[in-house]
Amino acid sequence: MTKKKSGFWTFLFSWIPGAGEMYMGFMRMGISLMILFWGIIALAVFFNTEFIIYIDVIVWFYSFFHAHNLRAMDDEDFYALEDHYLIPVDMDQEFWSKITIAKYRKLLAGILIVFGVAVLWNSILALLYWSLPDYIWKYVSSISRFVPQIVLGIGIIAVGLLLIRGKKQELLEEDGGEEYAGETDHSRS
Repeated sequence: MTKKKSGFWTFLFSWIPGAGEMYMGFMRMGISLMILFWGIIALAVFFNTEFIIYIDVIVWFYSFFHAHNLRAMDDEDFYALEDHYLIPVDMDQEFWSKITIAKYRKLLAGILIVFGVAVLWNSILALLYWSLPDYIWKYVSSISRFVPQIVLGIGIIAVGLLLIRGKKQELLEEDGGEEYAGETDHSRS
């Protein structure tokens, strides 16, 4: 059974992701947060992709404030709260019916493509570092700093255009397409 603990020790333990939850007796929540936090660091180190570390900032803040929100709960709510993993281990059919992967397929594909390109980019740069002469490497290195930013900028613009296009198509479908279709025909001429 979980018991409310000292606010001072909760504050101290909450600085370590998951430790505040574990101190209050929510072991599954705490372990989930610790695995997520340290797993992201391990992935970033293994794949040599430092930008993933920024996700850890979000996980850290979530864990910190989650521990304090648990501590601030009413006694009745606190004692009624069940300890669970962030990702359910006993995933039954009901759990999977709530998640529609097809709905987020394009988003997941985009994230995986960006992650794959980042890993590939870092690997190629590491190979070029050892195979190019120093005077050429200086130029490649200075140019390579801007390529990820340019690609990210193009990606953000593309997503924005897709969102605008999607909203326009949604409006066309709602109004039967007559009002807006006439406007788009005039704009083309």
